[in-house]
Amino acid sequence: MVPFLDLQKINEPYRLSFHQALDKMMDAGWFILGKAVQEFEHSFAQFCGVQHCIGVANGLDALILILEGYKELGKLKVGDEVLVPANTYIASILAVFKAGLQPILVAPSLETFLINPKEIERNISSKTKAILPVHLYGQVCDMAAINQLARQHGLLVIEDAAQSHGAASSGVRCGALGDAAGFSFYPGKNLGALGDAGAITTNDARLAEALFALRNYGSEKKYYNQYKGLNSRLDELQAAFLMQKLPNLDADNQHRKAIAAFYSAKIKNDLVNLPAMPSEQEQHVWHLFVLRVANRQRFMQHMTDAGIQTMIHYPVPPSQQQGYPELKGMSCPITDTIHQEVVSLPISNILTVADAEKVVAAVNSYH
Repeated sequence: MVPFLDLQKINEPYRLSFHQALDKMMDAGWFILGKAVQEFEHSFAQFCGVQHCIGVANGLDALILILEGYKELGKLKVGDEVLVPANTYIASILAVFKAGLQPILVAPSLETFLINPKEIERNISSKTKAILPVHLYGQVCDMAAINQLARQHGLLVIEDAAQSHGAASSGVRCGALGDAAGFSFYPGKNLGALGDAGAITTNDARLAEALFALRNYGSEKKYYNQYKGLNSRLDELQAAFLMQKLPNLDADNQHRKAIAAFYSAKIKNDLVNLPAMPSEQEQHVWHLFVLRVANRQRFMQHMTDAGIQTMIHYPVPPSQQQGYPELKGMSCPITDTIHQEVVSLPISNILTVADAEKVVAAVNSYH
């Protein structure tokens, strides 16, 4: 069986350095917001090409804190509308609700799965105050068009970069393509921790100052609380683990790009719709390689029989989730099609050429 993702094998080369990082932390005796977090924040800010990085507990909190930070700065208020892709993972939408804002679902492109700038423009109203583009599956949104719309209408642009570590548009990395960005370092991400972890990047010094307090109970100084904040701090040990992997992220992403290019060139089956490949300006990092198949369950069974493990990201659109009755009137045909047909093929920084060839052969033999 070609596994969809082998996290044990991905992390095995770091076993010794992980143990050394743990020993270093134990010897230092500083377990919360210590030197490891500071080092990672500095290094990840440099990696993304921004001035500020704020380590937080997870990707969901990263988005919530950005929105809460802008509320504290007076740039957002309860009830404001935020435009979000209709086919995103639920965390993007949950963050908007948790911040007391109103998500407006916007149709994606069927070819890229990414939020469609033309649909963004159609959904801008007097209540719209922000756009939340999601770089879904490690692909980069059309940020030139999105930022132009934001400038025209005076809107904030908040990137959901949970799946796009290292992706870039016109030489600018995700995390520096909007006003602020939220990252997740969930273990399966391109840059994955060994547990939950997240970060925020921005060039906005006032926002960063507020966020450093908001993540720590709203406190800039212990026992003095400037805001009603959260306890959402990047764990010291996870920061140390991430520092071991960050130097290899570009090389790991390059391997993913090679696998994606191989799939795109070698898969030849009219029953399968491949994702659009990026332009010269776009550098996708292929957190996932997602195609569309009309008879998904039959296709997945075929792949299983051929020894290939596949996954679905995601089977149920946000507008049909039981916990979100407010969204039921916002469904769209394109989104429904995507959620009914998407299948993710194995892709990672350790997938071998031999395994990629097996995947291609299995896809091409489907009929």
